[in-house]
Amino acid sequence: MRHQKRVAKLGRPTSHRKSMLANLARSIINYAKVRTTDARAKELRRLVDRLVTYAKKNTVHTRRLAYRILQDRDLVKKLFDHIGPQYANRSGGYTRIIKLGFRDNDNAAISLIEFVDYKLSEEEKKSIEKQAALKAKKTEAAKKKAEAITPETSESTKE
Repeated sequence: MRHQKRVAKLGRPTSHRKSMLANLARSIINYAKVRTTDARAKELRRLVDRLVTYAKKNTVHTRRLAYRILQDRDLVKKLFDHIGPQYANRSGGYTRIIKLGFRDNDNAAISLIEFVDYKLSEEEKKSIEKQAALKAKKTEAAKKKAEAITPETSESTKE
């Protein structure tokens, strides 16, 4: 019987589940929000809230505990120097889960998990603007390429 076993297994072996949740935790710390399935988001919330609590304590021991999960010094630094202080006066509930609907191919419930009242640093704002500009440039180039290809194919089909 699974009485008081609160870990959602997510249909994966333990090592795969731990690495998947660690990857999702890295993503949410890096980008402040992640779009994933509902069950993963609920399990991820437990992990991320624990990491933010570590960041609020800000001791060498809690940094090592956070590094054990994140495996990235830059993310640990960001967690402890930027994210942790933002939630110094908040006792729990650092993330919110917004239900987005269902995925088309398998009808899985999709959610957006994000930090509550999160303020981006100036560096993050600049990098997001830069990424958006690059993405816009790529889509524009792809549209031009598609337009250039379309007339050629239509001419060949007429003959």
